[in-house]
Amino acid sequence: MVVGATTDYMLKNGYKPVGKDFPVFLHPKTQEEYALARTERKSGHGYQGFTVYASPEVTLEEDLARRDLTINAIAESVDGDLIDPFNGINDLKKGILRHVSPAFVEDPVRVLRIARFAARFNFAIAEETQQLIKQMVASGELEHLVAERVWQELSKALQTDQPSVFFTSLRQVNALSCLFPEVDRLFGVPQIPKWHPEVDTGIHVMMVIDQSAKLSDDLAVRFAALCHDLGKGLTPKDILPSHAGHEATSIELTNKLCQRLRVPKDIATLAAKVAEYHTDVHLLFELDAARVLEVIEGLDSFRRPERFEQFLLAGEADFRGRPGYETVDYPEKRAFAECFQQASQIDIKPLLEQGLAGEQIKQAIRQQRCDAIERVLSTHRRG
Repeated sequence: MVVGATTDYMLKNGYKPVGKDFPVFLHPKTQEEYALARTERKSGHGYQGFTVYASPEVTLEEDLARRDLTINAIAESVDGDLIDPFNGINDLKKGILRHVSPAFVEDPVRVLRIARFAARFNFAIAEETQQLIKQMVASGELEHLVAERVWQELSKALQTDQPSVFFTSLRQVNALSCLFPEVDRLFGVPQIPKWHPEVDTGIHVMMVIDQSAKLSDDLAVRFAALCHDLGKGLTPKDILPSHAGHEATSIELTNKLCQRLRVPKDIATLAAKVAEYHTDVHLLFELDAARVLEVIEGLDSFRRPERFEQFLLAGEADFRGRPGYETVDYPEKRAFAECFQQASQIDIKPLLEQGLAGEQIKQAIRQQRCDAIERVLSTHRRG
């Protein structure tokens, strides 16, 4: 940060301007960023609704005052001295996320960022900051968030070690129902205790995404884990705690969520497929070979084997996202992988030598794959 300078001064000294909205420059030799001290004034809705003011009169403290959190409002001089006008160092030591000033309310992205920081650093949100965010939610400021920024923050939050904190933090300040209503409505919805000791669907999904974070660094797997049971939030009350048919509703809600947030296509596709087929992994030993092959083909696994691996990881996260299941054996995953492996190794050369073609060879390959899958299933059932 440069205090007491002007744009003309920076340009005359060889600094190259970056962008057109903020007074940021690149050093002519090191290419490091140098920004003029500035203040911001709200001039519209959303994160872009600001007027920037940069002047030699803007002080270091005034620049720091526009930051969102006290832990981000700390500067270091060229001599190594820390400038901490808002007591951010103390909040850093105590693990507290606290807003710098009432201007926090002017940028709705900050609500997502503070929840992400809570997940990333396992910090708590200060009580007065929680109250401020609740006021932002009530005022409708979050409705001005653009899809790309929501997805950007969500994807970063899902890549933390404990992504559930992102969602529980948003729920704590009444923001989850506004930003991710599909997830919010899961809380308080019961499941069958025999299969779900945690009972509450929202708690289950939080446990699942945390398990997915332990199993894989793949954002697609983690997002699929988040979406897999979205349909349970709309299960008719007269059939609870059963959730028969929730898969179809989960697919629909997942697709709508992905469209709303403009989720990348490959990530969205996996999420929808996991929503559709995740129960098949858990019920593997009750399925016939034809259904197992249907799942494998539905995932386009023979052309995209990496998607099948992602699917199994999401399924394992679902299995382990329950109290007492975190470390127990899960043979269904191994067996499903073996079914795919054996079905993938069918040799079509003898079929071609028999003169089969068209629909005939297609059916013959399918039958041989089913036979291979049945052999795997029979072995595991006997075991």
